[in-house]
Amino acid sequence: MGAGELLLVGLVLVLGLCGVLVPGVPGTGLVWAAVLWWALYDPRPVAWTVLVGATVVLLSALVVRWVLPPRRLRASGATPRMRVYAGTGAVLGFVLLPVVGAIPGFMAGIYLHERLRLGRRAEARAALRTTMNAGGSSVLAELLACLLVTAGWLTAVIWTAG
Repeated sequence: MGAGELLLVGLVLVLGLCGVLVPGVPGTGLVWAAVLWWALYDPRPVAWTVLVGATVVLLSALVVRWVLPPRRLRASGATPRMRVYAGTGAVLGFVLLPVVGAIPGFMAGIYLHERLRLGRRAEARAALRTTMNAGGSSVLAELLACLLVTAGWLTAVIWTAG
């Protein structure tokens, strides 16, 4: 697989990550489809291993999402800007403190948005709790799974290129 195709797969992965935060967009499906596309065009064992791992992680995230409360984020006051803050925080946290950093990063993004919007710490903490109880935790689980798959794909691509 050439650099152009790898770039396109990476772009679909990024679109999938953004799609997790946008209601109605199948972000998880896009992430899985991008890894499938890569595995079909790069039939080495590492590609198929990443695809199987991605399938297990994404199916596990789907089960976790069914267990957690349904998404009622719009009713809690979540805005598209809040999703941007939360997603950016999760990605930064994932990069700065691999894997586990996505959780505090996601929550810090929501808190920062609410702190800027409301102005007071207590109100921002209450809004963070409300958002997480209204389905933010299921968005976080899905985003974390997609970040894990993307990191696995990127690691495999770098490992096989060298």
